[in-house]
Amino acid sequence: MFLRNIKLVTTLFKRSLATNYQEKQLLISGKKINYLKVGEGPSTVLCLPGLLGTLWTDFPNQIQYINKSLLTLICMDMPGCGGSRPPNRSFPADFYKTDAEFAANLMKSLNISRYGVMGWSDGGISALVLAARYPENVSKLAVWGANAYVSSNDVSIYQGIRDIDKWSPKMVEPFLAAYGRDMLKNAMNEWCKTLESLQKEGGNICKDELSQIIAPTLIIHGDKDPLVPLEHPLFLNKEIKNSKLVRFPNGKHNVHLRYYKEFNELVEKFFTEN
Repeated sequence: MFLRNIKLVTTLFKRSLATNYQEKQLLISGKKINYLKVGEGPSTVLCLPGLLGTLWTDFPNQIQYINKSLLTLICMDMPGCGGSRPPNRSFPADFYKTDAEFAANLMKSLNISRYGVMGWSDGGISALVLAARYPENVSKLAVWGANAYVSSNDVSIYQGIRDIDKWSPKMVEPFLAAYGRDMLKNAMNEWCKTLESLQKEGGNICKDELSQIIAPTLIIHGDKDPLVPLEHPLFLNKEIKNSKLVRFPNGKHNVHLRYYKEFNELVEKFFTEN
């Protein structure tokens, strides 16, 4: 569901991409939302990043390498993240559902009424909510690193990444560059507290909404994911009626970055097949 040991894009790589792709902003429910449109394909897919992630850190290999004659990607920064600031990111108890509403309203503002959704980690959870609440808009859904509930074991995993002073330089530097140390510390502490509170109240994030998802759903899982145990994609596969599970035996939390060629081919086929 969120932060991960991945090789994030460097500042130079981001700048080289930015010369070819132009980010835009819209005012959604009083907040600035940053997004990027890539491709000219007939199938439009909204991409939702993970915890504190941005469209550049979380989807560089999709922005650059996806087949743009097949898919049109709309990649967004969640409220309070990346270019969707100010204000800074906050984590009230309903933030997954609030994020889903911002995503739906972004697509409405862009006059796109029917689209697929890809969501990673925290963005995958919001994607589940989005598909459940807006079945008339979401045509297909792909999620990975996502979960519909929080267990006591999950909380222990989250505690292991709470202290940013224990992160490796490779992991922490892009987030420090984006947010600064104080904001990053505060955001991680607030996020962990919110998930702990959810777990104490039963752990339900969006379990009850899974039965409302009617869009064909692709659930992707890296079997070596240290953050999201296999029980979560298995649960999603069981509860979402029209779903299938594809596992990457050597994949971790960032399967779409590490194995982007295989991942891109998989989602290209999924979002374009009848």
